[in-house]
Amino acid sequence: MSAPYDAVIIGAGPAGLAAGLGLVRALRRVLLIDSNRPRNAATLHSHGFISRDGISPLELRHLGREEFERYPGSEFHSALVRTVLPVSDLEGTGARFALTTRGLRGEPSREITARTVLIATGLVETLPALPSIRAWYGTNLHSCIDCDGYEKRGAALALIGETDDLAERAVLLSQWTDDLIVFTNGIGPVTDADERGLAARGIRIDRRPILDIVGEQGAMTGVQLADGDFVPRGGGFVRPHWTPAIQFLDDAVAAGSGPATDASGLVVVDEYGRTSVPGLYAAGDSTPPGAEQLMVAAGSGARAAAAINRDLLGPL
Repeated sequence: MSAPYDAVIIGAGPAGLAAGLGLVRALRRVLLIDSNRPRNAATLHSHGFISRDGISPLELRHLGREEFERYPGSEFHSALVRTVLPVSDLEGTGARFALTTRGLRGEPSREITARTVLIATGLVETLPALPSIRAWYGTNLHSCIDCDGYEKRGAALALIGETDDLAERAVLLSQWTDDLIVFTNGIGPVTDADERGLAARGIRIDRRPILDIVGEQGAMTGVQLADGDFVPRGGGFVRPHWTPAIQFLDDAVAAGSGPATDASGLVVVDEYGRTSVPGLYAAGDSTPPGAEQLMVAAGSGARAAAAINRDLLGPL
C-alpha cells in the first residue's frame, strides 16, 4: 500500500468528476476509480447540462476526466472496487479506509488506503423483462422525463413500468404530449382514484400484460400486448427498477460499520454529502431521492468536495 490518498472517489460520472475537480483544485491528492460501465451508456444525447446540452453522456465523461487529470494530485484507476472497509489510523498514516480493487483494461488490482472516500457510483437499473426493450432503450425509449421529454414533444407516447409511481410520472410527461398511454404490464399498481385523475387529463391506462416492444427500420412502432392487440406508439418512457451500486460496502455492512441507508437502499447523507460513517461521503444518484439529472448530480458532487476539503482540515 502507498501513502493514503486524501480522497478516493468511486465513480466517474458527473458527481464523481465534479467532486474530483473541486478536490484537486484544493491541492488534494485524489484517486478517481471507475469501471466505465455507466447506466446511461445507451443514451446518445444528454440534455439540461448548461453549455453541454445535447452532448453524448460518454463525451461528457471524457471531457470531465480530461479536466480532472490536468491537475497535479489527480490519478485515475480503471477498476471495479471490491471492498471498502473503515480502519483506525492504519499504521499511523492517518488512513481511515482500506479499499481493494480489481483492475480492468490491463490495470493491476490494488490495495489502497484513504483519509476519506466519496461514493458516486449511481444506480443499477433493471428494465421490465420484455425481449426487445433494450433495442429501443436510449433512442426511442428513455427513463428520464426531464432529460428527454422535449425531444418526444407532440408524439404518441407510451409510459411503461411496474412501480407504484406511474401516475405521478404520467402527469409530468403530459407536459409534452396529449397522447399518452400508461402500460402497467399487468404489474404496476395504479389506483382507481389515480386512473380517474389521469383520465381527466386525457391519459389512458392499459393494465394488460405486454408481449414486447415492436419496431421496424430502426424506429419503434408500438406495443404488442400478450392478448394479441397491437397499440401504435412512436416512442416513450420506461420506469426501471433502480438499486444503488454499492456492493463494495457489503463487508462493512456485515461488520456493522456500513453507512445508514433508506428503505430503497440509498445512502443517507446530510446536506453536504456526509454519511453516518465519519470520513465516508456520497453524492449523486446513490443518495435519496435516487435518479436525477446530470446537472443535479454534478452539483451534489461539488458540494461534497467542499465538505470533504473542509473536514480534512480538522477543527479550529
